[in-house]
Formats: sequence, structure tokens, C-alpha cells
Amino acid sequence: MPNLIVVNRAGDETTIDAREGVSVMQAIRDNGFDELLALCGGCCSCATCHVFVDEAWAGAVGAASGDEDDLLDSSDHRGDRSRLSCQIMMAAALDGLRVAIAPED
Repeated sequence: MPNLIVVNRAGDETTIDAREGVSVMQAIRDNGFDELLALCGGCCSCATCHVFVDEAWAGAVGAASGDEDDLLDSSDHRGDRSRLSCQIMMAAALDGLRVAIAPED
């Protein structure tokens, strides 16, 4: 089971187990991080699961799709490593992935 490192809005870092095949969003919510709202439930129709991917992992998770990119444009906090966590699927190759939950818009 791959590990996922999550940095909450207070800056606290927690390592959690994330099943392969689930989204980063699901792994974060399943482990009690209530500050990640994910209002659409992972349908890529809001931007409330916005995270910042650690620079070392930006290439591994790939670029945002067109729809995801459009939704991220609605965030005042968008950055170079912004992604919607519902669009990143956990896999063995992402063991140790580090993301920070973006500030709420």
C-alpha cells in the first residue's frame, strides 16, 4: 500500500496509507482530513479538493487535464503545482507522494 504525505492548512504533516486505485482526494478524506471539502465527490466539477503537489512529485503526477485546468483557474490560490486531488490516482509509483491542502477559496 503506497504512502501519501499530507500537509494540512496548519502546516502539520501526516503520512497515511493510500490504497492503489483510489484518488488522492479519497485517501485524504478517508483518513479524517475534514478541511478538504471535495463537494462534488470527485466528479471534477468543483475545485474544493485543490492541493499543491510537492515539487519533487510534479512530473510523476503529470499535468492537469483541460477540465481540471479550467476549474483550477477559479481558485485565487492556484500555483504552478496546483492539482485537483480527485484527479490523481494512487499507484505504487506514487509511494511517498507529498501534497499540501490548498487554502480555502
